Amino acid sequence: MGRGRAKAKQVKVARQLKYNSGGTDLDRLKSELGVDDSAGEDSYDELAEKYADYADEYGTEDRKDGTSG
Repeated sequence: MGRGRAKAKQVKVARQLKYNSGGTDLDRLKSELGVDDSAGEDSYDELAEKYADYADEYGTEDRKDGTSG
């Protein structure tokens, strides 16, 4: 007979998870995962420099689909 109380608690927890998303602390998540914030900015700059020559060379021609870009 004790199943009713346990099931009610499970339903309550499930509803809380479903409807109360709460605030996700992304900074805390980054620190737990060990993500380095400065690495993303450097890699973008490096990629921009790497492909800048291609943009200059191929960026002004018309594409095969008829659009310019």
